[in-house]
Amino acid sequence: MDTLVKALFPPPPSPATKLFPAFVKTLPKLTGKTIAITGCTSGTGLVLAQVCGDLGARVVMLNRPSERANAALRMLTQRNVNAVFVPCDLQSFESVRTAAAKLKTVCADGIDVLCNNAGVMGLPDSATPDGFDVQMQSNHLSHFLLTAEIWPLLETAATKRGEARIVNHSSGARRGASLKADYFGKNGGNLGGDGFPGLGKWRRYQQSKLANLLFTYALHDKLAKERPAFAAKIKSLCAHPGPTDSGLQAKTTKAGGTRLLDHYVLWRTLKSAQSVEDGSLGIIRACCEPGVESLGFYGPTGSGRGGPAELLPQERNAVGEKLLWDESLKATGMNKFWPK
Repeated sequence: MDTLVKALFPPPPSPATKLFPAFVKTLPKLTGKTIAITGCTSGTGLVLAQVCGDLGARVVMLNRPSERANAALRMLTQRNVNAVFVPCDLQSFESVRTAAAKLKTVCADGIDVLCNNAGVMGLPDSATPDGFDVQMQSNHLSHFLLTAEIWPLLETAATKRGEARIVNHSSGARRGASLKADYFGKNGGNLGGDGFPGLGKWRRYQQSKLANLLFTYALHDKLAKERPAFAAKIKSLCAHPGPTDSGLQAKTTKAGGTRLLDHYVLWRTLKSAQSVEDGSLGIIRACCEPGVESLGFYGPTGSGRGGPAELLPQERNAVGEKLLWDESLKATGMNKFWPK
């Protein structure tokens, strides 16, 4: 099988970085700010951590404990970045709550930016220990819970320094079917689609990436209605990277993307991919650029090609946003999102 795959889908050359060097020179210093990032052992999350740290921010790295997490922390400290590692496994709600409690100690002066960056892609139909689809819990539900749990830290930063941001990371793969409640329930391992031709994993990924975007919109609207004192100070933003050589494709293959269709999907993405640095421009803009407005959505203009991270049109869906909010509260066991 490996020989056939290599013959049919030879690895394309690594894309050159084109846009990143000039763009980062336009960014202001972030001295005095704290930026928390999930999934920053590699890929776009690590690039964002490096940029924020180089600009003077304190970087809080929310990753699963591993040698890769340790190596990423060492890399930042060697760059003289003020970096802190807080263990956080997004496949466990208990771990997310523990991480949030730790953040309330580590970041008592507030969190200026929470970047919900971490994600998994194209994994087989399996359940987390909490019973949810592994892609939906890792990509959305745990980020929803984390955002709620650390909300007081965002309000602290907004009060002290005038602004805070939540930045979610979506994908061009968000396009497709409307959100379905089944993907938010304790149906992990029972959603099907792993048999030939193996499209189920991509449907589940699409649902999770659409959830990232609709969470951004729903959070903005809920904040305006239920937390009006902070509506102008806490911004809800989103980004997508376009096709990017971030290393996520290799993780998909290692985790079970073994059908020829899966290899073709990943190979096609990499053939048109931009570098991980250029693919990080959307979340960098949303996290670091001054003057951004809540509801901003940044990324390349097409789902199938790279390019500059531009401000994209909103993709509102009132029905989907309500479903997302209600089902996410139910899944995470919260009666309400906001603290007292």
